[in-house]
Amino acid sequence: MTTNVLILCTHNSARSVLAEGMLNHWAGRLGKDVRAYSAGSAPGGMVNPHALAVLSRSGIDTRNFRSKSWDEFTGSAAPALSIVITVCDSAAAEVCPVFTGTAESPPVKVHWSYPDPSRVEGDDSAKRRAFELTRQALGYRCLQLLSLPLAEMDRADLHQALTDIANR
Repeated sequence: MTTNVLILCTHNSARSVLAEGMLNHWAGRLGKDVRAYSAGSAPGGMVNPHALAVLSRSGIDTRNFRSKSWDEFTGSAAPALSIVITVCDSAAAEVCPVFTGTAESPPVKVHWSYPDPSRVEGDDSAKRRAFELTRQALGYRCLQLLSLPLAEMDRADLHQALTDIANR
């Protein structure tokens, strides 16, 4: 059974898209039955070009990436979500979206805090570096998630493991 993961932030233009790209990339490379999606509570309407550039430089096809609302993951046609990860920056007092999922099978929810690379000031080189560092950090956590025995874990153990990943 596929483990569906939804990564959320407010605008779905940078961090959540980077995490979606990295999790799907590593899942495919490692032969894991995991599918990542991303969305936002107030989607910005476009994916940040720097996010697309760093994913593309990592060998990830970015043609189908788009900024989308979390509403796409609440209807009857939406994939059954196992995990929801928010990636807002709690240190910057950013408001993270709260996704409830479905009452029948609520997803395990965890928060992985990351500063927004689109807020980095400076020239294009500084911005590219911020996006690349965020991509690498998210990719590392995605690899840790994929190393878990997901099919064998109950909700409490999965939540604890994902929280431990956030605290490393």
